[in-house]
Amino acid sequence: MDREVFQEQFGLLGTSNEMRQVIDKIMQVAKTDISVLLQGESGVGKDVTARAIHALSERKRNNLIIVNCGAIPEGIIESELFGHEKGAFTGANESREGYFEKANGGTIFLDEIGDTPKNVQVKLLRVLENGEFFRVGSSKVQTTDVRVIAATNLNLWKLVQDGTFREDLYYRLDTVQIHLPPLRDRQEDIIPIFRKFVQEFSSRYDSVFKGFSDEARELLISYRWPGNIRELRNVAEQLVVLEKSQFIDAERLQKYLKGRQRQGSADNLPMVSDQKESNNQQQQDFDRRDRELVYRALVELRTDISDLKKMLANFMYSTMSNKDIKALPPALQSDLENKDGADVSINLDDYATLGVQSAPKVNEQEVEESEESAMMRFFGGDAIPSIEATEQFLIKQALEKFDGNRRKASETLGISERTLYRKLDQYGLA
Repeated sequence: MDREVFQEQFGLLGTSNEMRQVIDKIMQVAKTDISVLLQGESGVGKDVTARAIHALSERKRNNLIIVNCGAIPEGIIESELFGHEKGAFTGANESREGYFEKANGGTIFLDEIGDTPKNVQVKLLRVLENGEFFRVGSSKVQTTDVRVIAATNLNLWKLVQDGTFREDLYYRLDTVQIHLPPLRDRQEDIIPIFRKFVQEFSSRYDSVFKGFSDEARELLISYRWPGNIRELRNVAEQLVVLEKSQFIDAERLQKYLKGRQRQGSADNLPMVSDQKESNNQQQQDFDRRDRELVYRALVELRTDISDLKKMLANFMYSTMSNKDIKALPPALQSDLENKDGADVSINLDDYATLGVQSAPKVNEQEVEESEESAMMRFFGGDAIPSIEATEQFLIKQALEKFDGNRRKASETLGISERTLYRKLDQYGLA
């Protein structure tokens, strides 16, 4: 079967070199019974790839059983995979086939294989080795003839080194490994895939999509797509349904880009192409698009720093107004006192909308130097703290000061309570 026909038939979209290598490998192994391990981030299409392998195999007329190992509770996963006999445990009112029996003669797709409990891993190894297993509550050996495709978004070898995944099972699964690249690593595929999704949804919902601006196109390409193909598909569907007959500009598109990448964090830096060129001179030269992306990254970084300084100013002003606060270390507090021991007040007139009023004015340069020296001391000498580290520090201190009261903490930091909740989730502080 031709590669293009294969991709069109099974929905494995993309013409990049990375995808061509994936497709070629799939077509090589599909007609065999060899075990395949699919690796890649969530949303890259591991389930679609498994279906394509089965549909192209000699087992295509038999069942393809899909099992999400991470979604099955540990207490019942053995019963789900291998079945059980009547009376094997409370609630086992009748005998039941497991997934391996149902997949006999066909293919079983074990998604999120890295989440499988270790006591089940040894039984999976036996099935892969000789097709033998026991139902729960039975001493009778059962046999099955299945082709195993496994998938994970974890580093299985690291799990082996950590002792949470059996090394022998790893080698048995890793006969052929297919790595599905994230969407951000094949940027040339983003626009064609997006257009295909738009056509699909426009036809389904009888809608008209009027296209998007050059800025929106650049945003589609530079966005990191943490949800990969799944997220791109969702965005295309939302635009077709909710922005019906509207021309899409960057501002309108950005409303539908979820995750940290559009929220002003450090991860919002657009990507610069890192493709290797054969010529050393070409490696050193940016093309026009790369220069634009770098410029945009610098602009967004400047915005991040500005927002952070506002947060820092609010926090320092609030802290100095309460002598009982113990959140700040002595080194930081010492920089906030003048030579006479009086508190230094920060000019927050520009931040009146953040809830701080009538703050005494001081020299802005002195305040900026005080802020910077204090943060430098706290985060370790000459080391410059990252934006994320500084934000985490301020959020933690504000929450400690107000005993976890998020409303008061957000007011002190000069951000909305909604933004605070997002930051807590972003940094895993919830």
